[in-house]
Amino acid sequence: MQNIFKQIKGDKAIWAIVALLAIFSFMPVYSAASNLANAGHTNTFSLLVKHFMHLLLGFVIMFGVHKVPYKYFRGLSMVMIPIVFVLLLITMLQGTTIDGANASRWIQIPIVNMSFQTSTLASVVLMVYVARYLSKIRDKEVKFKETILPLWTPIFLMLILILPANFSTTAIIFTMIMMLAFIGGYPLKYLALMIVSGIAALAIFILVAKAFPEAMPNRVDTWMSRIENFTNGEDTEADYQIEKAKIAIATGITPLGPGKSIQKNFLPQSSSDFIFAIIIEEYGLFGGIFILFLYMWLLFRIVVVSHKSDSIFGKLLVLGVGLPIVFQALINMAVAVELFPVTGQTLPLISSGGTSIWMTCMAIGIILSVSAKREELKQQEEAEDNPLAILSEAI
Repeated sequence: MQNIFKQIKGDKAIWAIVALLAIFSFMPVYSAASNLANAGHTNTFSLLVKHFMHLLLGFVIMFGVHKVPYKYFRGLSMVMIPIVFVLLLITMLQGTTIDGANASRWIQIPIVNMSFQTSTLASVVLMVYVARYLSKIRDKEVKFKETILPLWTPIFLMLILILPANFSTTAIIFTMIMMLAFIGGYPLKYLALMIVSGIAALAIFILVAKAFPEAMPNRVDTWMSRIENFTNGEDTEADYQIEKAKIAIATGITPLGPGKSIQKNFLPQSSSDFIFAIIIEEYGLFGGIFILFLYMWLLFRIVVVSHKSDSIFGKLLVLGVGLPIVFQALINMAVAVELFPVTGQTLPLISSGGTSIWMTCMAIGIILSVSAKREELKQQEEAEDNPLAILSEAI
């Protein structure tokens, strides 16, 4: 066991936070999964085992990634951009629809017969790619025309492929890229131009989709109805979800206890999109505040690791892959308490689901890789300041 712990490098607080989130997830997932079991999908225990296997593979991914020196992610992002583009294209061309709306989010992995959501991989790869480019031009005079092809073209091409089936993920990725570009020192006037361009591109897509609904299946009507219903309070399926989530949260004033949720039997996606409401119903406000505290603690450690990184690329890399995790968590919790329209975003490391867990663990592994490099440099500095340490190691 000691040998295993010796192999674990990087920020120990981040390891602890991830472990706490993963351990805490089992009870609410096991409880909420009864909704799926009752619907005839399978039994509750098998869903719990599936969640455990997803987390186990996620931790294997995180461990493996954190052992890779983070400097290699610079080149890997260049290699992965065309691969991810092809995967997104294949995903979109599948033409999967549900009730006439585009639902092409997953591809089936041969042999193992597992589905994989390509947009989550695209999110991590894009953030690494943007961090690489911004660190490259950090001390140079930036000319907008020179950044269009190497920086913005891959970003917009990928977002265009994600948009028809998943607006919320597209919006999150775009927002995080803009935030990272701002932190990375990209000129504000050019950044404002890209934000306007992004909004204009979205408006054009919506107009074309509304004018030619038969040409390409999309979810424009779903997006617009969710936003309209959020603002005017009309009774729809999304409002039904929010209503049940709010009932669960209100019940949390006097928590029912682990596994005793009532709303899990009525609330769709209770083990994924709305698991935060189930947590509050069963564990009360303390449970909700505890989860929020863990994500805020993770945010704090991400900022610390970024600040201590030995390079501009390392600083931007940590923020690029770390901030979206916390941002997604906050959006998920905001939806549950009706501060935000329904988005379909899961609660990282707690909600059931494979791809989301794996990509979150990959992102955390990258953060730990940067942190591990800092620890290595610190140990070298201490050894140089203490010749006896070098002599003892040699002996």
